[in-house]
Amino acid sequence: MTVLSPSTTTDLYPTRTGETTEVLDRRGPIIFGSAEQGPLDAKSLQHYDDKGYLTIDELITPEELEAFRAELHRLANDPKVKDDDATIVEAKSNEVRSIFDIHRSNEIFRKIANDPRVIARAEQLLGSEVYIHQSRINYKPGFVGKEFSWHSDFETWHAEDGMPEPRAVSLSLSLTDNYSFNGPLMIMPGSHQRYISCVGGTPEDNYKKSLVMQGAGTPDPQTLTDFADDYGIDVLEGPAGGAVMFDSNCMHASNGNVTPYSRSNIFIVYNSVENTCVAPFAASKPRPEFAGSTDFTPAGS
Repeated sequence: MTVLSPSTTTDLYPTRTGETTEVLDRRGPIIFGSAEQGPLDAKSLQHYDDKGYLTIDELITPEELEAFRAELHRLANDPKVKDDDATIVEAKSNEVRSIFDIHRSNEIFRKIANDPRVIARAEQLLGSEVYIHQSRINYKPGFVGKEFSWHSDFETWHAEDGMPEPRAVSLSLSLTDNYSFNGPLMIMPGSHQRYISCVGGTPEDNYKKSLVMQGAGTPDPQTLTDFADDYGIDVLEGPAGGAVMFDSNCMHASNGNVTPYSRSNIFIVYNSVENTCVAPFAASKPRPEFAGSTDFTPAGS
């Protein structure tokens, strides 16, 4: 375990400090590795650089998918898991929304979080060894799965976890088919190249509300409209067993699920070991360990 050092690092991405939304240009590169350094070819890397994300049609085998689904069901129906602080439930239905820290609490998901198929891609994109900043299972059950509002993950991780720069990548591994109508991931392609500095401060223990519904750190409607006009919106459909890797500063969201078809995924965040977190830039204290890890041990080691 690593104790967070005071935030003496220059704040390149200030947020939640004023009353006016600001849009800042991103600093530095988006991709730190090359096609010769990993499994992603030059075309895939260029797409990621331009759009902020890439898709993988089949990351895991059908046998692995079956095992993951069985574990997904078991965890959602385990009363001890549901009562754990690292489990978030839907505000109205009391259905499980997310189970955090699954790369440490669950052996099955620990293996995929540290699997070379994933780690090699993350290291190639970030140009260094990586550690797991956050992991969770997201459940979006049929009829009751609620939406995730538009946001940049990096804005939250910077403000509340002390992540200095957006040198992090998220993996969303689909455990169910992602249709256009059951609340799939939506991304504004290219939005990762600009950073939205949000208004307002960070409420005390904001994570207790934000993990259920985005609040602080959500851009205002006009800025989001401008971004949508500039970049458009990609709806990322795809079969179970496939995955999306996307930049930490992508503006993204997902609609609620009013269909009978659940939409569940494993979500794992890899941060460069050269970008480890310091004290929060816009919060009085760090979020709990399950939301933002302070163990910077390289993944896969």
